[in-house]
Amino acid sequence: MQKPVKVPGPDHPIAVTKSPQHVVVVVAGKVIADTTNALVLREASYPEVLYIPREDADMSQLERTAHATYCPYKGDCSYYSIPAGGEQAVNAVWTYEDPYDAVSMIKGHLAFYRDRVDAIQIQPN
Repeated sequence: MQKPVKVPGPDHPIAVTKSPQHVVVVVAGKVIADTTNALVLREASYPEVLYIPREDADMSQLERTAHATYCPYKGDCSYYSIPAGGEQAVNAVWTYEDPYDAVSMIKGHLAFYRDRVDAIQIQPN
């Protein structure tokens, strides 16, 4: 069965822009990601999400999991855990490896659940 694809529109707007901020993600005293190239995804009434380029994350600190979800606006979503963070950091990171065209800018980026990491530090560039 083919998955439904929805195009963002007035009833469900999605915007992706470059963040003007320096973003650092910390778990168990370790810097997991550090970037000045984050993207901000704003989707409908959801809280904004920061997407960090993979090249600015320490991928050796992440462990791919079998967990997966689907968004009709963005596509198939894969997850990573951060072993250093223990139970709290299970499936703490998500990524759209082949996102739909409307949000293609987030390809190659990671997002972190704020409540599954110790800190997402945001500072002006």
